[in-house]
Amino acid sequence: MKFTKILSLRLSVYFILLIPSIVPLYSQHSTNIIVSGKISSTEQGVIDYATVYLKGTNHGSSTNQSGQYKFNAPTGQYTLVVSAIGYQTVERNIQLSQQNENIQLDIKLSPQVEALSEVTVESNGISRLNRSAYNAVGIDTKALQNSTQSLSDALTRAPGLKVRESGGVGSDMHLMMDGFSGKHIKIFIDGVPQEGVGSSFGLNNIPANYAERIEVYRGVVPVGFGTDAIGGVINVVTKKIPQKKFIDASYSYGSFNTHKSYVNFGQTFENGLTYEVNAFQNYSDNNYYINTPVEIFNEDGKTSVINEKKIERVKRFHDNFHNEAISGKIGIVGKKWADRLMFGFTYSQMYKEIQNGVKQEIVYGGKYRKGHSIMPSLEYNKRNLLKGLDILLTANYNKNISNNVDTTLLQYNWYGESRPRPNKMPGEQKYQDIRSDNNNWNGTFTANYHIGESHTFTLNHVTNSFSRTNEDLLGGGAGKNPIKKETKKNISGLSYRLMPTEDWNISVFGKYYNQFIAGPIAVNSNQTEFVRTTNSVSSTGYGVAGTYYILKSLQTKLSYEKTYRLPTNDEMFGDEDLETGNISIKPENSNNFNFNLSYNNTMGEHSIYLEGGIVYRDTKDFIQRKLQGLSGGKMSAGYENHAKVETKGFNLSVRYGFSKWISLGGSFSQVNARSNVKTTSSTSNQENVRYGARMPNTPYQFANSDVSFYWPKLGRKDNMLTVTYDNLYLHSFPLYAENIGSKDSKQEVPSQFSHNITISYGIQKGRYNLSFECKNFTDEKTYDNFSLQKAGRAFYGKVRVYFGK
Repeated sequence: MKFTKILSLRLSVYFILLIPSIVPLYSQHSTNIIVSGKISSTEQGVIDYATVYLKGTNHGSSTNQSGQYKFNAPTGQYTLVVSAIGYQTVERNIQLSQQNENIQLDIKLSPQVEALSEVTVESNGISRLNRSAYNAVGIDTKALQNSTQSLSDALTRAPGLKVRESGGVGSDMHLMMDGFSGKHIKIFIDGVPQEGVGSSFGLNNIPANYAERIEVYRGVVPVGFGTDAIGGVINVVTKKIPQKKFIDASYSYGSFNTHKSYVNFGQTFENGLTYEVNAFQNYSDNNYYINTPVEIFNEDGKTSVINEKKIERVKRFHDNFHNEAISGKIGIVGKKWADRLMFGFTYSQMYKEIQNGVKQEIVYGGKYRKGHSIMPSLEYNKRNLLKGLDILLTANYNKNISNNVDTTLLQYNWYGESRPRPNKMPGEQKYQDIRSDNNNWNGTFTANYHIGESHTFTLNHVTNSFSRTNEDLLGGGAGKNPIKKETKKNISGLSYRLMPTEDWNISVFGKYYNQFIAGPIAVNSNQTEFVRTTNSVSSTGYGVAGTYYILKSLQTKLSYEKTYRLPTNDEMFGDEDLETGNISIKPENSNNFNFNLSYNNTMGEHSIYLEGGIVYRDTKDFIQRKLQGLSGGKMSAGYENHAKVETKGFNLSVRYGFSKWISLGGSFSQVNARSNVKTTSSTSNQENVRYGARMPNTPYQFANSDVSFYWPKLGRKDNMLTVTYDNLYLHSFPLYAENIGSKDSKQEVPSQFSHNITISYGIQKGRYNLSFECKNFTDEKTYDNFSLQKAGRAFYGKVRVYFGK
């Protein structure tokens, strides 16, 4: 009932605000002077749906599809304001007198220049956020939209970034950037933090078509994101330019009974009303082959034997995954009181069978996880609300419900054979049917104040509130845990940017972090009695970032930050299944340095981009994910603080494009994260045996390359054939501490080199598209986390249609 009242109130306000845009503003009969003209771009022709009005009055209109505007106004002196999403606002003083029955003003708008969003798009799909002082690149997803790739697949093209998955479609995914991974890297969609959205809306489950581009910020992050990331930020940017009407739909099918579908449609009306709907679905049996030792059940029904040295090829049999999601937005664009006011609602659901524990030799046949989430949202954006003041406000609530079910009485091996559990106790990992209710509230406020063209102040505040309650459904609902798991996080930031010329700019900033934590702590060894405990942490950070154009095509960037990363909900509370939490874990704090040098030039039909970067991190209380043994030979993953970690690394990237015929490039990264704890304790002089050793289960050397060939006008004038080959190399890395134990006992993830090829054919300027993919066509054995093997050779086909601009 409360939700209904709130929704009714919001709709009432929405329609009240909509009335001025529906009733023509030039319908006043007392005026007789006509103001008209054409609004166009300095680069791309006419601009439809631009807002044109007389400042301080109700006289104005929006441009039509041809960029034309027209309205009536009385005599007098006015300031004419012209604004459009993605363009700089223009103001002109005009005089309306009775001698002029009408006045015509044609105005050209220049693209908006902002530190966070200016992108120079290259033909190869990788671009720089050029004027930003921060080390950032943009990944254009247009070239990937005919493939079956997800947003996480697109990220593999960025230098210094590695995507780590534990298996096939829908598996757990972590990003690694410059030696940091997982929770060190924060995910945003259109600047909105994605904490608590659930795995059904994770980057590896969202198709590449969902985004216009992906921004990757490595290391020091702009205050505008208001985040506590140490490793960097991934910001997914969706389409913002309004269209009269469009639809984008696709379907793909491939190996392991994998189905993926996507549809995106929307429309913007002349009065500024706009709506958009995104929906997508993924399904896969994930029944690919892996290589592993197999546990053999003895005839007595109680004992078994496993030969670790005998590796067999077996097929996964309990790894079905599917998820569905739909996201809708409706609102107003291009008004003098709002460039963009959008109300959104997202629903997603998932079902996942659990085939593995945290290591491959641990096999399950009955465990599964399911869940769903709902997320209403609000977005408000207005440039030049007051002279020089831009405002961005977002808010969302996420209700995520998940069930971890583990009730089988059977034990399984990799042959798919089963037998009654030897101890006759149900549950393969932990006997449970736990329902977790997760509530997430997120709010962001960003204000940019421009003083002239050289000075910009940015104020940002992010607030997040999380709570989780668990209920044991095995007891018929009677097992509800009365102690909530709660966090409240607030991060405030203030920055100042000086940009006296186009050749250089510098930003200085400060941040304040605050977090409140509450949750249950066991008071007995059996963990059957709990009490509520609370903790609060707060700290301040600061930094500076600058860029300078040594030559027109040669740019350097340098940044430093003293930053903190607050523990995430999963690190503190676990996932109620395979990961255990640690409520007493400390925040990380780090000194981060980044240096980058890039060269970007176009000479006729040739374009070339070269980049090199150096990273350094000095981190204290590094939060590390590690395996831990449980009773009965079972294992889980948990988190702990590692006192000091030093990270040094570099990356190189090169890309070349020739006209519309060829694009190729690649990147190489080497990042060493090593333990920097010199002694066994703060009161001892005894040297720590792990001092200087690489952090375990962390890739430190990897590379990728790709080449695309384009054949325009093949078959017909508006058709094009595209052939793309790409690969990924990963050097071997240790699973555990590399300098402990004998050489024979050490385990490592082996080196691997995988290859993919995609062939696509676009008809009628991309209106109809057919594509074929072969992933890992050499059938390489590929691994990521703790030697969990991923799929081998796979084939996929896709059909896509697009109608619109």
